Amino acid sequence: MTALSARRLLLVHAHPDDESINNGATMAKYAAEGAHVTLVTCTLGEEGEVIPPDLAHLAADRDDTLGPHRIGELAAAMAALGVEDHRFLGGPGRYRDSGMMGAPQNDHPDCFWQADVDEAAGHLVAVIRELRPQVMIAYDRNGGYGHPDHIQAHRVAMRAFELASDTGFRPDLGAPHEIAKVYWNCVPRSAVEEGFARLRAAGRESLFPGIATVDDVPGVVDDTEVTAAVDGSGYAGAKTAAMRAHASQIAVDGPFFALSNDLGQPLFVHEHYRLVRGEAAADREGDLFAEVTV
Repeated sequence: MTALSARRLLLVHAHPDDESINNGATMAKYAAEGAHVTLVTCTLGEEGEVIPPDLAHLAADRDDTLGPHRIGELAAAMAALGVEDHRFLGGPGRYRDSGMMGAPQNDHPDCFWQADVDEAAGHLVAVIRELRPQVMIAYDRNGGYGHPDHIQAHRVAMRAFELASDTGFRPDLGAPHEIAKVYWNCVPRSAVEEGFARLRAAGRESLFPGIATVDDVPGVVDDTEVTAAVDGSGYAGAKTAAMRAHASQIAVDGPFFALSNDLGQPLFVHEHYRLVRGEAAADREGDLFAEVTV
């Protein structure tokens, strides 16, 4: 523990690229400020839709080598954010991408959606007890937009939060530890609407042939539900570089990006959260570690 920073942040995500889209600026900011930032990714994202034609052969219905490729993309993204500690839940490839809800891939015996929640949570408990983070970031109950891996990542993260402090659970994984604050990713509706207004105003200056809608953005909530806002404007370049590193999944055009549907979305550098466990320091916190004893 002597080698770790006084402030320790844990993020749990479903696939490589989710972290850069949702929390890239937050991760870069805290890493630059000396916090120990740890990312745990639950799958390799093997079922992702590949954007560049020259990488199309990686797809699950062809070579099925997208997962190993995305390990490299994630490493490049973490380098861009200055994050040195990134891991896969249970080790790389332990849980396979489950595909979209209702897809046949949901029934694959090795997919994350089929994982036993307590077993999967045990892998995360080991990380929590090793690093003893004060703050954890996870998805909401719907995983932001209903993807089975995102929902399962929520379940595993919240179960691990409970089990990590349970003195009777797996003492072989280390001494119990209680995480002081748990936040769920979210985006205030006003920010999304303003971002799309900027994208529409860009018009022909945007690379993308179409524009997404508010409903295409995961985790949109009423502004009143947001309890924390991290100003990552000083790390816009790092977040953009991290998203570009996920080239198989994301196309970036200045302050906008698109996924495989080629519909433009705003790239947010102010990132928002909802506190669900722990004590808030204010109605709208600016520091996720506020009121945390380090």
